[in-house]
Amino acid sequence: QVQLVESGGGLVQAGGSLRLSCLASGRSFSFYEMGWFRQAPGKEREFVAAIVWGGENTIYADSVKGRFTISRDNAKRTVDLQMNSLKPEDTAVYYCAAKAPILGITEFKYWGQGTQVTVSS
Repeated sequence: QVQLVESGGGLVQAGGSLRLSCLASGRSFSFYEMGWFRQAPGKEREFVAAIVWGGENTIYADSVKGRFTISRDNAKRTVDLQMNSLKPEDTAVYYCAAKAPILGITEFKYWGQGTQVTVSS
């Protein structure tokens, strides 16, 4: 089992940057594929980015491609989301999530509590 805690959210002006971090506790963190999701008010939660256990493969939603970068440090048990050129439509609660297909956990099963990102125009 993995416990996830996000940090780094806040208020930023459009065009600015924020870096979110997710700290994981529990066993076998390096086996887990990590993802970031977000949920804006009145909308469903949506995928933002994901990174495989080794960090060599990443995937992004089209809406953030070229602006956001996901990375991980297995030694520190962290996964970060660097967000640049932020837009008001990026405003949402951002969640860190984990799954481990190699362990039979094929869906994002573990979730953090979320961190608020607000981008002002």
